[in-house]
Amino acid sequence: MSDLLAITGARIFDGADWHDDAVLLIEFGFVCGLVRRDAIPAHAGRTELDGGMIVPGFIDLQVNGGGGVLFNNAPTLDSIRTICRAHTQFGTTALLPTLITDTVEVNEAAIAAGIAAHEQRVPGFLGLHLEGPHLALSRKGTHDPALIRPMDDADLARLTQAALSLPNLLCTLAVESSSPQQIAALAAAGAVVSLGHTDASYAAAETAFAAGASMATHLFNAMSQLGNREPGLVGAVLDAGQVFAGLIADGIHVHPASIAVALRAKKQDTGRIFLVTDAMSQTGTDITSFTLNGRTIARADGALRLADGTLAGADLDMIDAVNFMIDTIGLPPEEVFRMAALYPAQAMGIAETHGHLRPRAQASFVHLSDTRQVRSTWISGEAVWKAGG
Repeated sequence: MSDLLAITGARIFDGADWHDDAVLLIEFGFVCGLVRRDAIPAHAGRTELDGGMIVPGFIDLQVNGGGGVLFNNAPTLDSIRTICRAHTQFGTTALLPTLITDTVEVNEAAIAAGIAAHEQRVPGFLGLHLEGPHLALSRKGTHDPALIRPMDDADLARLTQAALSLPNLLCTLAVESSSPQQIAALAAAGAVVSLGHTDASYAAAETAFAAGASMATHLFNAMSQLGNREPGLVGAVLDAGQVFAGLIADGIHVHPASIAVALRAKKQDTGRIFLVTDAMSQTGTDITSFTLNGRTIARADGALRLADGTLAGADLDMIDAVNFMIDTIGLPPEEVFRMAALYPAQAMGIAETHGHLRPRAQASFVHLSDTRQVRSTWISGEAVWKAGG
């Protein structure tokens, strides 16, 4: 049996351009070319799709759970498998299981599970996102205030070792609970440092960016806002050309007008806004409530909230975020596909092999209908989910 596979029958968006009447050639899990039908090698296997479009697989850098599992409640290898599998039906081909503020023991268990997932090559596992506990109490959001604390030497050692052991590590920190020296040490170890859950001033954010922070977590949410005399973290992110930012595009976390303004501000930058779900355990299920750190989170009206009304993650998946950005915000589909794939890959420094379908990229893609519904999801050249299958 040939190791070469030809995917035919759909328009192809490679991350930059559309290709009509083209064939996606895959070998050993990687893209090896886009050719015309009459140029398919004779020895290639073939898979014929029934119209629609092929786009790069979605990359989600903030996923707290899925399939009925919340990573904080069960930081295990099995949980990572379940979470990754649950999100494939929504077009996600790579994700960072995300642990929010918790105890040292839970953080250590999550890191161990992530290392095991990497060693066992769990489909869709990209690395870990550790969101906290080194945050600001004033911007805690749904994070348990009893568990928020400044970073100490032991924490820094744990995180730098995790950065060396995992394929990718994203750390969300507040300037109130971590120093520029600690940020620099994490960046030097290979971690991507994101500012979030912070009341950082513009100047403090600039200092953190200079130290090595390169991202902001869920732009506008749980951070200092843009003001006339103090631009805050929102202003710093929009003003910093090389800084990326995640966005929860559900129309609840951020007003569409604020999204539009932010997109215009970052339009010419190399650091772009990308989509995240901030999904919790409900994704891919019909459950209506679950617990986090002993507190009940209710699912209603398209949102997840604590009893006091605080938003607690999002009732969102990637294909819905994509369609929101196209149908409500009015962006061209090509740009939104980049926000869901290429830009998060660039933010993590992995765009050489992720986020597009050019030669030598991982052959991870989504087959969408003409109305942008997920028909099938492929990771490294293998179909991992099919509608009705």
